[in-house]
Amino acid sequence: MSPSRRSPAGLQRLRSGRADAAQRLVALLIGVLVATLGGLVLAASEGTLAELPGLLLLVPGAVALRGNVFGAMGSRLGTAAHAGTLRLNFRPEGVVGGNLLAAGALSLASSMVLAVLAKGTATVFGLSGSMTLADFLVVSTLGGLIASSAVGVVTVGLVVGSVRFGWDLDNVTAPLVTTIGDLFTVPALVIAAAAAGHGVSSSALAVGLVGGSGVVLVAAWRAPVEEVGRIVRQSVPVLVVAVVLDLLAGITIERRLDDLLDAEALLILLPAFLGGAGALGGVLCSRLSTQFHLGLDDATPLPSRASGRDIRSVVLLALPVFALGAVAAHVAATLTGQTGPALGQIMGVALLAGGLATVFVVLVAYYSTMASFRFGLDPDTYGIPLVTSSLDLVGVFTLVLAMVAVGVT
Repeated sequence: MSPSRRSPAGLQRLRSGRADAAQRLVALLIGVLVATLGGLVLAASEGTLAELPGLLLLVPGAVALRGNVFGAMGSRLGTAAHAGTLRLNFRPEGVVGGNLLAAGALSLASSMVLAVLAKGTATVFGLSGSMTLADFLVVSTLGGLIASSAVGVVTVGLVVGSVRFGWDLDNVTAPLVTTIGDLFTVPALVIAAAAAGHGVSSSALAVGLVGGSGVVLVAAWRAPVEEVGRIVRQSVPVLVVAVVLDLLAGITIERRLDDLLDAEALLILLPAFLGGAGALGGVLCSRLSTQFHLGLDDATPLPSRASGRDIRSVVLLALPVFALGAVAAHVAATLTGQTGPALGQIMGVALLAGGLATVFVVLVAYYSTMASFRFGLDPDTYGIPLVTSSLDLVGVFTLVLAMVAVGVT
């Protein structure tokens, strides 16, 4: 059909598609730049990383937790917006207020679990001289509390913006929440690390944080507001799986720490790369979940035409996202005097690793969302955590593989 003969409905879908693509692209590019700042903080914290062995184990998991918890929250709110049930009601029984309570409880409890598993992982894999369990608990839980407060405010701001300016939460929440989580989480861990390593006082602080987190989780699990309890009960299993996957990614990074410190530009690239790839998967999960919930698409083993359009859009967005991440990391390293390979090598690493990661993103995003919906679970709760955490592990491997292929190490 020629443009002049398009139907009004077709033109509306075309305009909507273009608006969606523009919102996604802007949100993703902003997210990459923000995550690069988090990588710059990470590269500048090499002294702290050296003083507290095992700290880097926490980074992928802690960063991912903010995206997993608040990204899933944004996805649920996006579905509510499309269904016409979203109201700016911050009371516990409201959609926004209930989601905030559940997200806060899940973030604290998951940070505590991450610390315990990180210490166990460090012991099993023989990371000598790693932090004590108390120090792991202080850094992970206190850092998680600081970062979650900031990310929660940003998430609420996006919800308000969606109501006022007509943003589609499916397009903007996943890219911005996951990557802004990168920006806040890395400095939060560094700040919390200042409270670790002080013997008895650190142990006392750890006990207090564990007790408080446990009380909050139990209260949320048994909350009289049905929505809060349901979100928490459904989220706990998938978040535990996500933490394990992120710890495996942390082990890989910890074992390559010397290579990354020798090429600090790649350490700067790391959060932007993982955050950008996770954001692409988050956008796809959110879109698919909304379509499945509203009955606009069937959750079939083979993607429908509607799902295929969203998949193609994500694949096309991958190139500018990873290319910008490489340029931003190189510029940030140059301006701050950090070491690193030439721009061409960083670009090669980012694009090669990004291409491999994008294929993985599409497969996991579609089939995790489809499967959870078909089994009667909430795909908004399951899709994003599974994608971002499995991607952290696979993304680290693809990044290391690309570094070897390009000849950076």
